Amino acid sequence: MQTGHDTGANRPRRPGPDDPLRIAYLTYRGKPHVGGQGVYTRHLTKALVDLGHHVEVLSGQPYPIVDDRVPLVQLPSLDIYNDHFPMRMPGIWELKTWMDYAEVTAFSTGTFPEPLAFSLRAWDHLKRRTNEFDLVQDNQCLGYGLLAIEKAGLPVLGTIHHPITVDRRIEMEHAETTYQRYAKARWYAFTKMQTRVARRLRRIITVSQNSYDDICRTHDVSPEKLFVVPVGVDPDLFKPLPNVERKPAQIISTASADVAMKGQRFLLEALAKLRTEYPDLKLVLIGRLKEGSIAQRTIEELGLGDAVEFVSGVSDERIVELYNESACAVVPSLYEGFSLPAIEAMSSGCPLVATTGGALPEVTGPDGETCYSVAPADSDALAAGIRRALDDPEGSARIGAAGRDRVITRWSWRHTAVRTVDHYRALLAES
Repeated sequence: MQTGHDTGANRPRRPGPDDPLRIAYLTYRGKPHVGGQGVYTRHLTKALVDLGHHVEVLSGQPYPIVDDRVPLVQLPSLDIYNDHFPMRMPGIWELKTWMDYAEVTAFSTGTFPEPLAFSLRAWDHLKRRTNEFDLVQDNQCLGYGLLAIEKAGLPVLGTIHHPITVDRRIEMEHAETTYQRYAKARWYAFTKMQTRVARRLRRIITVSQNSYDDICRTHDVSPEKLFVVPVGVDPDLFKPLPNVERKPAQIISTASADVAMKGQRFLLEALAKLRTEYPDLKLVLIGRLKEGSIAQRTIEELGLGDAVEFVSGVSDERIVELYNESACAVVPSLYEGFSLPAIEAMSSGCPLVATTGGALPEVTGPDGETCYSVAPADSDALAAGIRRALDDPEGSARIGAAGRDRVITRWSWRHTAVRTVDHYRALLAES
């Protein structure tokens, strides 16, 4: 475990309007390259340190990659959902604290236990360090432990990228049997806790107007305490590489989670349709194939074993190369609160095919100008959008360039950090 050097425990707890802030940043999981939580954590905390603030990240597994200047405090969970043995039942010898018992009890009832258990571990850690921080930023955990942290004297700024209640609705709609619906309802029971906690936090930020509307509607959060702060991209990292040639038969997407909301099944069905016209077409998926997943079954059913390559554990620089090698990037999601993969692809100059699910139109811009837009949950529409990109390389290049211009003029991590600090100071003033 990394721990910070002297965090200034003897400094006054209420900083002046221009003083650097001391921030405890919470993320219950932070997978480095796949999934928005790890990417958001890495880049936002780095940008906050660049602005002169002190940030410590408290995280459960998988741990995020953070800047050398950002201490990482590891708060290990029972790692029930690890990549190698997901859904394992921990042995009794692994249960060492009452938080461990809370985690395994929630898991035994069929619900996702990490947000609750991590929030309790974060409270147990921070209650002894309240004078070392000015405030806490929570990244999508929304566990009951946050209310205890506030009671201990540390104001909490909530961050909701999108309400998981939307995931619950989509998963329930796509359940194939009554038992699956029952199992999904149990697994997503933690969203009731998240709604209760969100309603009690003083101030919350989210990443798009679409997420703002959904949070107000499904979490019943007061609009007066909810604010939009878009996420960013590093245009000096995610950029066109003139020395890399595009492969006309390669497309790329991100496999951040094997859930219906991400639309992987529709992308694989679209790939199967397109392979009848483009026999050499290949899909690169950034992520790891999970044994027994819907994606694995779909690949086998459609005979796509030689057409799909999963890439995981690579550097950001390699991901940028893959974007520059591909004829287009695809975001097939049924819903997105923002979509970091979309703006990373666009910033790299890669032509983007994206659905209109959730906040994606806010992010990607007009069809035929900065992206190719298609309807969500429609493999025929997705195939048609990819076909447009493949059949018109010159037009796709123009769209890729326009997409990069859209991203770099609107979003940067520094801008995200500056606006987030504004809300830190507003929260402190309210507290």
